[in-house]
Amino acid sequence: MNPIDPDHILTALGAAAWNPDEQSRARVAGGLARAVYDGHTRDQGTPYLHHPLAVVTLLRTEIGLACPETLLLALLHDALEVAPEAETEISHQLGRPFTTRLRAITADHRLEQRPKSLDDDARWRAKQAALPPEDLLVRLADRLHNLRDLGASPNPDRRRRFLRNLHDFHLPLADTARHLTPELATMRARLHAEYVRQQRKARP
Repeated sequence: MNPIDPDHILTALGAAAWNPDEQSRARVAGGLARAVYDGHTRDQGTPYLHHPLAVVTLLRTEIGLACPETLLLALLHDALEVAPEAETEISHQLGRPFTTRLRAITADHRLEQRPKSLDDDARWRAKQAALPPEDLLVRLADRLHNLRDLGASPNPDRRRRFLRNLHDFHLPLADTARHLTPELATMRARLHAEYVRQQRKARP
């Protein structure tokens, strides 16, 4: 499959409407995304970069998010998960405040490059629940795209775990956060609707 063109990334971000400084950061973030996700595939067999681009598109076109920095965060939201060693370069190119946001939406065991421990799930849930609204929106957009793509996963146990975790944690979190911003209210509605659709598909 051909590599994704840099202009395609800028189009997905909607960067044509941004100011020159924002467009410059978009080009830098696009280059980082191509480098970081290069060579990684999802369990569905697709190039990894397709997923963050879908999350960006979802946020822009369905949720109405227009904040350039948060869209760049969405583009790189899995960067430290798939390549924790890229943190220094991302910080150098986009600044420490950006990397701090990126770390906040990444599970600790991924950042620390270690096996998952028994208390990591509780710590990760607490970390997500403490996110500010726009960063939480990115996490929920990630969940929504993964939910929509769930049927392409070849692992039935993974599908069951994902749906259970969504039901037990992310849907209640979206319910609690829906009053914070109009975008979170829209996200909550989309997430619930897709969950119901997936549950109906799973029934015999």
